Parts: sequence; structure tokens; C-alpha cells
Amino acid sequence: MGACSETGPDKIHNSPMKTILLFAAALSQIQAQSPANPPDFTGVWGVYRGGRGADPKLAPPPASALVLKPDYAKPYEARRALEAEANKRGEQLATTGAQCIPYGMPTMMSVAIYPMEVIQTPKQITIISEAFSEVRRVYMGVPQAKVEDVAPGYYGRSAGRWDGDTLVVDTVGIKPSIGGYRGMPHSDQMRITEHMKLVAPDYLHDQITIDDPVVLDKPVTYTLAFKRMPNYEMVEFVCDNNREYVDEKGVVRLQVHDK
Repeated sequence: MGACSETGPDKIHNSPMKTILLFAAALSQIQAQSPANPPDFTGVWGVYRGGRGADPKLAPPPASALVLKPDYAKPYEARRALEAEANKRGEQLATTGAQCIPYGMPTMMSVAIYPMEVIQTPKQITIISEAFSEVRRVYMGVPQAKVEDVAPGYYGRSAGRWDGDTLVVDTVGIKPSIGGYRGMPHSDQMRITEHMKLVAPDYLHDQITIDDPVVLDKPVTYTLAFKRMPNYEMVEFVCDNNREYVDEKGVVRLQVHDK
């Protein structure tokens, strides 16, 4: 009589089959939450800050407090004080942008007045910032990878899903050398959660929550507001022939003559 293979619950529990079943269950849950006709974010979006007389529902709400753990708070506040002093002198301390280094996530989502473009398909949402032509990709309807399995980079890995009319995006894998929100430090354990929603026709809010158990005492949340720019064509932004340099005091200077 031939030997019988084991197919009982214990065997499945300790085999690759368990991983397959868990993946399938997670995928089914994500797909079940996706609306048949999700809102269309495709287009170019400019920064919207409201202003006097603006509808308060369109302007972004106040951000929560940024509370760093003591070991990180002291050097961070010292750096902010140096920046304030430099600004009073009309100087700028070195930043990644001044050195032609991409901003990465989450800063790339709002750089000065530069707009961003969204290209939306069922399987992927691509976001392009005009500043430095930075590109991030949100993979739709797939489970997020473990943090340790994502190669650290400027934009990390973003997994998205629809929760009704809200796009929920989970991003991990931002390398610690990339400046965080308001220049905050962060570890490789930082997780960025976004809730993107049309609050009115042609007005988009991106609520961003940053959680980092190593650096933050508690998560910090802030919201970016955008207004659709239907006739705007994105401009190429390449950081070449950069004449800015950082001097020995860490201040950005302009090179007027070729060396």
C-alpha cells in the first residue's frame, strides 16, 4: 500500500500553503473594499492654502503637534534655532534641495508652489511632483511588504486601496538620510499613511500620518490641500548647472563665477 500524504490542518499550518492562503485572504479583503467606480484623481493639482474669505472646508486643517523622543528632540530644536537665526540674516542653511538631492517622501508631496500630477489606473496610481520631477508609484490592491523586505529609498514602497471614496496609501522603506516632515529625523521604521479624498469637486485633501516608534513619542498628522489645474502642463525640472554650494559654515551660497 502506498504512503498517504498529510493534508490535515497541522500540515497546512506549517507549510507554504499557509502563506498563500493568508495572501489570498488579504487580497480578497482589499478588493472587497474597492468601489466599482472610484473617484478620478487624474490631472494636475496645485497647492491650495485657502486664505481670507476661503471656504474653511476646503483649506487644510491644523496639523497635530510634532513630539520627538528626548534623544531626538534636542538636536532637532537646535537645528531649527540655527535655521531661524540664518533666516534673520537673510541666509539659508544647507538643505537637500540646495544640493540637487531629491526631497523624497513625504516632502515631495508639497514643495513650495510647485504642482503635482496624478495618473490613475486600476492597478497603479502614479504621482509626479514638478519639483525635481520626482515620481512615486502606488500599487493598488496588493498587500504591503514587511518593512525589512523593502530596499530603503527616497520614495519607499506604497500600497494603496480604496475605502469608499477615500484612497488609503501605506508607505514604508524611506531611508533615514531623507529629511522627514518639517525636517524631522526618522528611522527605517517610519510608516506613512495617507488618506486622499475629494472634499469638493476639484479640491483634494491628502491627510498624512507619520508613525515612527523609534523617533516619535506619538504619530503626527497634517493635511495638504490641492486644487485641480485643468489646463496646466507640467514643466520639466532638472537640477543641472547648479550654482549653489554649501560653505564651511553650512550656509548656501551662490557661485557667481566659474572656478
